Amino acid sequence: MSLLTLLFFSSLLSLSNSTPLKPHPLPITPLPSSQQLQWQLGSMAMFLHFGPNTFTDSEWGTGKADPSVFNPAHLNATQWVQIAKDSGFSRVILTAKHHDGFCLWPSDYTDYSVKSSPWRNGTGDVVAELASAAAEAGIGLGLYLSPWDRHDEAYGKTLEYNEFYLSQMTELLTKYGEIKEVWLDGAKGEGEKDMEYYFTTWFSLIHQLQPGAVIFSDAGPDVRWIGDEAGVAGSTCWSLFNRTDAKIGDTDPLYSQQGDGFGQDWVPAECDVSIRPGWFWHALESPKPVAKLLDIYYNSVGRNCLFLLNVPPNSSGLISEQDIKVLKEFRELKNSIFANNLARKAFINSSSVRGGQFGAENVLEEGLDKYWAPEEKQKEWELYLEFRDPVSFNVLEVREPIQMGQRVASFHLEMRNVKSGKWERVVRGTTVGFKRLLRFPRCESRSLKLVVEKVRADPLISYIGIYMDKFSDSGRNSSKITITRTLQEELVLNDS
Repeated sequence: MSLLTLLFFSSLLSLSNSTPLKPHPLPITPLPSSQQLQWQLGSMAMFLHFGPNTFTDSEWGTGKADPSVFNPAHLNATQWVQIAKDSGFSRVILTAKHHDGFCLWPSDYTDYSVKSSPWRNGTGDVVAELASAAAEAGIGLGLYLSPWDRHDEAYGKTLEYNEFYLSQMTELLTKYGEIKEVWLDGAKGEGEKDMEYYFTTWFSLIHQLQPGAVIFSDAGPDVRWIGDEAGVAGSTCWSLFNRTDAKIGDTDPLYSQQGDGFGQDWVPAECDVSIRPGWFWHALESPKPVAKLLDIYYNSVGRNCLFLLNVPPNSSGLISEQDIKVLKEFRELKNSIFANNLARKAFINSSSVRGGQFGAENVLEEGLDKYWAPEEKQKEWELYLEFRDPVSFNVLEVREPIQMGQRVASFHLEMRNVKSGKWERVVRGTTVGFKRLLRFPRCESRSLKLVVEKVRADPLISYIGIYMDKFSDSGRNSSKITITRTLQEELVLNDS
């Protein structure tokens, strides 16, 4: 028998004697759809409030502004999209129609649109230009079609207006390629006409025309509003939710912020906030400082939500230089913190392992497909990080593989005191979800321990990050170094 034949039979014998892999644990419902998973992985989206309000210095237009006011001399949707992409946003969402009823596309169902404006001599289409730019750049497109319409005479006539609204929605979802998100709300001024919206019918049509899109509203069905316009989620934030306990335009803000650990539906939260005081551009307003954006990031993305930041184009049709500057600083600041995961330098171990492919080392790899899973029926769940030398840190990141359901209800981080050798609690958190970021005063240690306390099912951890944030309040030294100066110094160090 030849050596080649011997090797062949030897390999067959080896395969037949190999131990089968332990199967994955059973997911715990509710579970996200593929569209919801893709949305969550995007982390950040850019809102674009634009329309007649931009030119009339208004927030809620009356619906009576002459279409001639809409005339952006230098509108460039490619600039909007490129800034969004460069700043780390995964999609852009445009106010295709705000409460004033003015349409940024040439709708066949009203003359109150760009076709009645002098812009592009009445032949322009903002939605088309944005859709083309987004497709070219490879980022997602979302559209906001306000249910409240202060211009159209059908508003207040239930059947007529629902037919009108759905006809416009059909235009938007059939003429502009793939739509990733449809955004609508229950905003309406006091004393406005009574109006019944056929939301169930709307949602069914949207999913029929754009099966890859998620629908945002106070109550989902796919993505829920966080309940405030400050971009801040609850410190406990479940993706679990009961849609039957929510009503568009009338949902308990606390319920929206926290979700429901016993919820039967998967409806993750989106945190919307504007970079400026208003939602539309106003000449006398300035953007928030970069420190504020970083704080919102921790309290939105860092609390299992998507960060939806409104960056309104100005009356020229461009994103203002002031806003661009802050977005650039935000990107650089965020990258300088999270580009260096100190945990990658540690030796990782755990209290138990379900099987070989579920080892603790998985928590150092990006992605949802690999994760640490403990043995079944355990009462203690711990992950250990041991460093060769002491490390300084003040931020903890924890992620769950959310395709398996949201499981963790509480956890904490401990460190071994360098001098006493005793374990000390550093910080405690509740829910994790897709991503949890916790800040705390600067610590130093060689030994860390992540302890999961309460769960809905056996905990699964897909990622752990340990970082040093020199810019947030919790990370500053007594010298009170300013964020701008510290950022510049950090960038110099990274470039050297």
